[in-house]
Amino acid sequence: MKRILPSLILLSAITACNNPKKQEMKPIKWPDAKPPIADIKPHKRIIHGDTVVDNYYWMIDYFKKGPDSTKVVDYLKAENKYLDTMMKGTETFQANLFKEMKGRIKEKDESVPVFRNGYFYYTRTEDGQQYYKYCRKKGGLTAAEEVLLDVDALAKGHSYYSATGFSVSPDNKLLAFGVDKVSRRQYTIQVKNLETGEIYKDAITNTEGAVAWANDNKTLFYTSKNPVTLLSEKIKKHVLGTDAKTDVVVYEEKDNSNYIGVTKSKNGRYIFIGSQGTLTSEYRMIDADHPEAPFKVFTPRFKDVLYDVLPVDDKFYIVTNWNAKNFRLMECPLDKTTKENWKEVIPNRKDVLLEYGDEFKDYLVLSERKNGLTELRVLKKDGSDYYIKFDEPVYSAGIGSNPEYNSKMLRYSYTSLTTPNSIYDYDLEKKDKKLMKQQEIVGGYNPDEYVTERVFATAKDGTKIPVALVYKKGVEKNGKAPLLLYAYGSYGASTDATFSSPRLSLLNRGFVFAIANIRGGQEMGRQWYEDGKLMKKKNTFTDFIAAGEYLVEQKYTSKGHLYAHGGSAGGLLMGAVVNLAPDLWNGVIADVPFVDVVNTMLDEGIPLTTNEFDEWGNPKKKDAYEYMKSYSPYENVEKKAYPNMLVTTGLHDSQVQYFEPAKWVAKLRAMKTDKNVLLLKTNMEFGHGGASGRFDYLKDVSLRWAFLFALEGIEK
Repeated sequence: MKRILPSLILLSAITACNNPKKQEMKPIKWPDAKPPIADIKPHKRIIHGDTVVDNYYWMIDYFKKGPDSTKVVDYLKAENKYLDTMMKGTETFQANLFKEMKGRIKEKDESVPVFRNGYFYYTRTEDGQQYYKYCRKKGGLTAAEEVLLDVDALAKGHSYYSATGFSVSPDNKLLAFGVDKVSRRQYTIQVKNLETGEIYKDAITNTEGAVAWANDNKTLFYTSKNPVTLLSEKIKKHVLGTDAKTDVVVYEEKDNSNYIGVTKSKNGRYIFIGSQGTLTSEYRMIDADHPEAPFKVFTPRFKDVLYDVLPVDDKFYIVTNWNAKNFRLMECPLDKTTKENWKEVIPNRKDVLLEYGDEFKDYLVLSERKNGLTELRVLKKDGSDYYIKFDEPVYSAGIGSNPEYNSKMLRYSYTSLTTPNSIYDYDLEKKDKKLMKQQEIVGGYNPDEYVTERVFATAKDGTKIPVALVYKKGVEKNGKAPLLLYAYGSYGASTDATFSSPRLSLLNRGFVFAIANIRGGQEMGRQWYEDGKLMKKKNTFTDFIAAGEYLVEQKYTSKGHLYAHGGSAGGLLMGAVVNLAPDLWNGVIADVPFVDVVNTMLDEGIPLTTNEFDEWGNPKKKDAYEYMKSYSPYENVEKKAYPNMLVTTGLHDSQVQYFEPAKWVAKLRAMKTDKNVLLLKTNMEFGHGGASGRFDYLKDVSLRWAFLFALEGIEK
């Protein structure tokens, strides 16, 4: 887990009138309401000889004390009431936006079935239902449907319900799955007998939600979490019918900067335990036929080296950055797995990042990234290879769900800023593709009505920053169009250009939408990531500012119409850029923002802290402390004018705790010298990813869009 929002919430949610030519309009006249003022309770932080007074440290109380701490909850509710008052004039518009965006979604729908071990698996949704049904058919698509799990029925009576980690036993008779009813990503694993319909009493609490079945159909391995820090600390073994309290620990991670997990190989032969931090990884394995065996290390972890293992019939493939900045492909025998036995198959390349692979019996498919764009490379058993390439100037493509090891068919996904999400099956022998499904936009959608571009802004140090744009035909580059600029820029997570049907509600009202591939992501290779983390983190912020300035210079927009959006670690980005260049933005949306960097990274009792020292630094070290303090948004709020801002959080957020954005907003209220609007929305029931239903999240999107439209004077 990292401070990353699901793409559904950010890119799909960043996203009726058909004429994009914006008229000159005046922004909304905001109600004359007074915001809540948070109590000031000075708290001193003294470290490295530096004393800092934190007036709002007390807001951590709910996290530390739970429901008994009502003062924090009362403050958050007061902020929600203030937001409702300020946005009251947009209530009808928000309702119409929700209806408009929901109306584009095909309510009764079905995923493309995937074949695994004799069955076709798929999910389907029904009219008016928020969730889905997980189903399968035996042998062929004309067979009778078997509903494995009716999530719509299970979710009834719950304001939040997440089911994940679906895993069917090798004999096809049992289904293991994880359930979270709070949005803290603490899943309870349950097992259902698919022949009788019985859900066993084997409820395993406080897990990551996924399991790996041994081949005996009764032993499963899972990841157990620390209930306070939420770190994945132990891999345990459970035998059906036994008390989970007696489950054996088969591995305990001693390095609290690493995440751990357990998986089963695609060919069904191995159970793998993976341990990975930002810079180092390690795997252990056993034969899936022998769950009683001790796990054997594949190759010991060594400093600054990451590796991933792909088993095939006669060898292991390894994707690694060992002596390879952009990663290379290696292989080794099944019985000699330590690194001295690795042999190079594909070397490191300066201009190509090798991301990951998917193994088949006769093929290996690799995802590579060149010039910021993905290509799929097919490596045949005889050593020959070829590429699956794509034609649009900017797009997103990825290896899809391919659970059947013996298949010669590759499932992959494709989308762009104008192409709806598409699923293809590609015949690896015949080299031809078939479109299996494209996202249907109810009410009609014509991609020819929209324009996409890819441009490059020049960063402070001369680096070229890719920026992808989409807008409706008819938008003029005269500086008058409103533009929403989005970015993330952390953890090496690449932000690709994807389609979003909710985004059409912006584009159809004259907005330009842009994605900046700033450093800290990995779009342009591993160095791109390394140049945006630790003691180079400020590149992430100045890259984003450079992208905004470029779009103004090129008259895609102007300062009075430029908006910024980011969430989670991208919310840190928002907090930093409003401190560094507050006059560049007319408005900023910061979703679940990670803004109290120093205090959070000093507190090892907060989820994710120790896992992320290699990303941000450890402030217990003086140089890291001073650097983090120099950019941390909360630390650097000053008496000056700030742009209009909408900030969101969730009371049960497990990734960025609610008190970070709450403290930040309170300090901004006390310090800012402008009359611009500052709003804080706390979801009192959900966590980091927002609502769990497939429609409810659109209410949050409607609020965001209404906020932007209010600032632009767009009323319908």
